[in-house]
Amino acid sequence: MTVQTRAADQPMDDVVLGIHGGISPRRQDLSPEEDQAVRAVLTEALRAGKAKLDAGGSSLDAVEAAIRIMEDSPLLNAGKGAVFTCDGRNELDASIMEGTAKRAGAVAGVTVIRNPITAARAVMDKSPHVLLVGRGAEIFATQQGLDIVDPAYFWTEARWREIQRLWEAEKQGQGAAPAPDDADHKPQEYSTVGAVARDAEGRLAAGTSTGGRTGKAFGRIGDSPILGAGTYADDAAAAISCTGHGEYFIRLAVSHEIVAQMKYRGVSVGAAADDVIQRQLTAAGGKGAAIALDRAGRFVTSYNTEGLFRGAITKSGEATVRLFGD
Repeated sequence: MTVQTRAADQPMDDVVLGIHGGISPRRQDLSPEEDQAVRAVLTEALRAGKAKLDAGGSSLDAVEAAIRIMEDSPLLNAGKGAVFTCDGRNELDASIMEGTAKRAGAVAGVTVIRNPITAARAVMDKSPHVLLVGRGAEIFATQQGLDIVDPAYFWTEARWREIQRLWEAEKQGQGAAPAPDDADHKPQEYSTVGAVARDAEGRLAAGTSTGGRTGKAFGRIGDSPILGAGTYADDAAAAISCTGHGEYFIRLAVSHEIVAQMKYRGVSVGAAADDVIQRQLTAAGGKGAAIALDRAGRFVTSYNTEGLFRGAITKSGEATVRLFGD
């Protein structure tokens, strides 16, 4: 496998797996060491998902494997690296969907499940439901033999500093977040991880996992576990995973809107993604991104932020990992 940096976000063809690690912080906030560490995690996720496909696994297998790697990294806002709520907890959300029969599963507001994406798949495969939340989701995951951890597992020093800065700003009457020019603030509140895949049978799948927004109200659920908002897959069009200000993605049904434009307006995956992210989301005042993989293996990204942690790998094993626009 080779890893390279693309000069521009042109559509990529013959892609079997695409991923994102959330909206990038400001370029100046990412040290060279952090840059390389994030690239390494994204590359590992691509390799893990591709290995599943090479072994004859499904697109669902690839999506789950890639996202599990990102959930286990403290560098990304999902699983181990999840941000803290307003009351100092880590509450996690995830969803997964396949585009053939449109089966799906999701969990939300969980605090002890090591890999929420695996719990979401278990909901899809082993229950009659689509979405389980809170304690009910945790009990179900325990019954299925999934990895259950102490909530302290999700604690990381960097995320703890983020919530402490927010609490201090609130005490000082500065609102819900540090000022934009705060040099010590790395805006990660909208970050999420996700993956889209296409297997040897042409079946599409998508998945998304997140810790939500720094300082979110306890019990707040964003777009990541909501099918049609943060995640959607349809073999007739594309698989989509989103990251951004979840309330806007729910209101605009972003992932489904991209698929609907492809199916009913007959536009390309790139045109649909750009219309929804660059026009509709931007006009509404939302920030975020979408990655999309169509049924022909064309992979595109669209974002209205400075950067997006993202990567893709082709059927031949050529991998691309990028963080910003260059």
